[in-house]
Amino acid sequence: MTEPVCQKFSQSLGELQASLTDLRAGRLAVAQFAQTWRAQTSLRAVLPPAYGTVMENVLQRLESGSLFAEESCSFSQEGLLENLEVWLRKAAQIKIGQ
Repeated sequence: MTEPVCQKFSQSLGELQASLTDLRAGRLAVAQFAQTWRAQTSLRAVLPPAYGTVMENVLQRLESGSLFAEESCSFSQEGLLENLEVWLRKAAQIKIGQ
């Protein structure tokens, strides 16, 4: 992976991590959070396709769960955010371009 691509990849991962922190702190709404994640098209383009599928699945459940005032049995916001933390950790381990 070339240096500019590495920097962009790391920057995108950092932006997604910051959005997780902001959502948990109440500084970001779920809709804005999901928009931030979906906007990272260049990041998703270099990851294996399954990453995009998994991310979209979790974001859809997160958005659906946000419609309820309380935690739903099937859509625990914290559980979904933990899934996205795992997604970020695994994405950071991917060797792009190899």
